[in-house]
Amino acid sequence: MNDAATYHGQCFCGVVRFTVSGKPEGMGYCHCESCRRWSAGPVNAFTLWKPEALNVTHGGDAIGTYNNTEHSYRKWCKACGGHVFTEHPGLGLIDVYAAVIADFPYEPCVHVHYAESTLPMKDGLPKMKDLPKGMGGTGLSVAE
Repeated sequence: MNDAATYHGQCFCGVVRFTVSGKPEGMGYCHCESCRRWSAGPVNAFTLWKPEALNVTHGGDAIGTYNNTEHSYRKWCKACGGHVFTEHPGLGLIDVYAAVIADFPYEPCVHVHYAESTLPMKDGLPKMKDLPKGMGGTGLSVAE
């Protein structure tokens, strides 16, 4: 992936539009209960970026914020309710949901919080009990 590449994303209705530039710090799937409940799905496909990689180009005033904990500030479009990203201040990263970046070549490399999974995925990728040690987790793997 080219470090200078720019990718375009938007909410469901297109009121909120943004770009991400460069390459993400990580990509994968999250199986935690919080992500499942927020996404209303069994798993969340994430891409983690440094904050300066994200540029909201349209509809910044239409972005709502909800935080259940100080670890995650979830963002959505107030017009359509479409989820767009989550700020993780403790990690210094922003999770831009892979599904909202139309032209991004998503290549997951890990499953996190796999011990909480409700949708087993046998894809050969590493399965973490919670998070890698560098992100505050145990760093322990679990069986696929």
